[in-house]
Amino acid sequence: MLPDLPQTEIAIVEMTNVFRKENRLGNLKPNAALSAAARAFAAYLAKTGKFAHQADGRGPERRAEGQGYHYCLVAENLAMNLDSRGFESRQLAREAVEGWKASPGHRANMLQAGVTEIGVGVVRAPDRNPKFISVQLLGRPESLKIKFSVVNRTGAAVRYRLGKASHTLPARTIVTHTLCDRRLLTFEQAGTRARFELHDGDRFTARAGAAGSIEVERAGK
Repeated sequence: MLPDLPQTEIAIVEMTNVFRKENRLGNLKPNAALSAAARAFAAYLAKTGKFAHQADGRGPERRAEGQGYHYCLVAENLAMNLDSRGFESRQLAREAVEGWKASPGHRANMLQAGVTEIGVGVVRAPDRNPKFISVQLLGRPESLKIKFSVVNRTGAAVRYRLGKASHTLPARTIVTHTLCDRRLLTFEQAGTRARFELHDGDRFTARAGAAGSIEVERAGK
């Protein structure tokens, strides 16, 4: 039994989006450039017998860029499935996706909050038994990068967090961040607690408040 490979690719996209929805994340939209890069790399792996993210001497970002994808973020999952009995289309898709879900690194790729687009390539590899290579590319285009600044107008250092990463901004200074994923910006200092979802063009200004607290003002484009 041999699968219909275009239908398998469609099913992988569908199952990935179901998994993201279960985890309260948005759907990924199919992207032609990512799909072309995924199919080309799957064909390369099948032809050469290699199986690694840099098997062709490039990373997934370079392969996506080579197909015209201007990226802010690219992540890649690989799967190899073999069964002497063959595969039905959705069965092959399910085995690839379930394998990624069971692997912490692959699972984290599928659950990246910042990715918005997807491309999938599935190719049969030479073998006496039905054997298939699946490549999944997850991306966020350069057009969706998030650039924002934090201005410290207080007389002391201001501490804030981007996701889980902590930052300290000296007094009377400004810093600009560029992100390719979604993170919360949190100020927690001297009784102050302010949390913001970030948008491109945001500017946050911290000023001294009462009793050692800080006040944070947000301005957009």
